[in-house]
Amino acid sequence: MSIVLNPDQGRALDAETDKPPRVIDPRTTKTYVLLPEEQYEQLKLLVGANFDIREAYPLMDAVAAKEGWDDPALDIYEDLDPRKKP
Repeated sequence: MSIVLNPDQGRALDAETDKPPRVIDPRTTKTYVLLPEEQYEQLKLLVGANFDIREAYPLMDAVAAKEGWDDPALDIYEDLDPRKKP
C-alpha cells in the first residue's frame, strides 16, 4: 500500500528538520519513520534473514585499514595482551 501525501503534508515534510522525519498516527499514537526508498532497501538488506555478517568483513577491514589499524607499530599491543602467555 502506498499513501500519497497531500500538498500540505508535502510542504510539512519539506520543512521538517528531524531527519529522518517521523509521523504519528493519531488513531494509535504510533510513530513511524519516513525513509527514502533507497535507504529502506539498503537497511532491509542489512537486517534481512539472508544477511551473513561475513559479507561485511571486507568492508570492515578496508575501513579499519583506512583508519590506521593495519599500522605495524600497533603490533606492540599484541604483546600486552594478558591472555597471551610469555
